[in-house]
Amino acid sequence: MRLEGGCYCGKVRYVAEGEPMMQAQCHCRECQYITGGSPNTFIAMPAAGFSYVAGQPRQFTRSDLERAVTREFCPECGTHVVTRVPGLPMAVVKVGTLDEPAQFQPQMAIYTIDKQPFHQIPAGLAAFERLPGR
Repeated sequence: MRLEGGCYCGKVRYVAEGEPMMQAQCHCRECQYITGGSPNTFIAMPAAGFSYVAGQPRQFTRSDLERAVTREFCPECGTHVVTRVPGLPMAVVKVGTLDEPAQFQPQMAIYTIDKQPFHQIPAGLAAFERLPGR
């Protein structure tokens, strides 16, 4: 699969190629902060197939959390583009940044333990309180 996308203002652009590792919506509290309250929809792509083709993002990692993720965002418009998880060779691409968001085919909802009453999980979508297998 080949994904192309970028931020709202267009200064940061990327290409991601490879077999998606996961396509999901995440309901964890941290993602709710990042999205403004909604679940976070993402496609996890192999890190080796991900590259920025225009602009460079800024990064943010919380210093008070063990194994904190690094969030990459446009320094101009603030669009959150990618998340990097320590020790995992993937780029977690935000669906809203895709040129063709319809490429997103959700497989599951994760961290539903933090789901808010106004969050919707499509009928028939596998749902897990945390990650599958945990």
